[in-house]
Amino acid sequence: MKKLLVVGSINMDIVSNVQNFPLPGETIPSTATSFFPGGKGANQAVAAARAGGSCTMIGAVGEDPFAETLIHALYNNGIATEHVLRKKGTSGFAIITVNEEGENHIILSEGANGQLTSDDVAASVGNWSNVYAVLLQNEIPWETNLSVMTSASGSGVHVFYNPAPARPIPEHVFPLIHTLIINETEAAVISGLAVSDPSTAAEAATWILAKGTKNVIITLGEKGCFYQNAQGESATIPAFRVKPVDTTAAGDTFFGAYTAASANGLPVEKALTFAAAAAALAVTKAGAQSSIPGKAEIEAFLLSEKKY
Repeated sequence: MKKLLVVGSINMDIVSNVQNFPLPGETIPSTATSFFPGGKGANQAVAAARAGGSCTMIGAVGEDPFAETLIHALYNNGIATEHVLRKKGTSGFAIITVNEEGENHIILSEGANGQLTSDDVAASVGNWSNVYAVLLQNEIPWETNLSVMTSASGSGVHVFYNPAPARPIPEHVFPLIHTLIINETEAAVISGLAVSDPSTAAEAATWILAKGTKNVIITLGEKGCFYQNAQGESATIPAFRVKPVDTTAAGDTFFGAYTAASANGLPVEKALTFAAAAAALAVTKAGAQSSIPGKAEIEAFLLSEKKY
């Protein structure tokens, strides 16, 4: 089985449910508080592992009580955690307040994620032999991401990149990226083009591919996803119709599931359909990692939809 390496963030999501958001200076009761292991890097590692990928996590946690819980959440999903480093200070965490209408306020503290250096990653990787792809996001320092991209690409390892939270990509970085997976907002930030449907997604993908990236996938919510590669081949995969409960980890689930399917040899369109099914299942459950489906559940869903 080809190995996947995830370099990215590991957070604890602290979610409090309230009737209404407090006014400045006001103290209000919470109807419930939950703790969910999260962080885009960790979520994507869990999604890849549950989808059948052989996955190793490189990241950082702090010295607080959350650290062991976060590491065990990865380990219990079959992810190799020997390269999850301990840093001084706190682990990354998000304080999330959700009102009765489902709206949220989020305060994100990067904690140990902000201390993950390129030297840390280089020491953890050693060499890139037997690695099929590295998965990257934007919740660790940019300098670390860039170093990983350069080293991986130069060693013939696929770079799968999800630039979230969204930020522009420097010109010289596009050729380092094997597969760029983005949503409409991220596509607009990167290309400067408004994206709302497969037609406009094709325009943005063409712009990105001209910069040197080999494959572009743009997720379009209920309109499915659009794929195009440097050879001009393209595909539009419709979304599965489900009743959403919580969309928190949908993008991370798609990213991890697609990468695992690709590593395991599925052709692009089948891998995209597999990832779309995984994301659809994820939005039917609450929480981040707790909502991510396993391979058997994804395959059963695809069979029920006559897509497998």
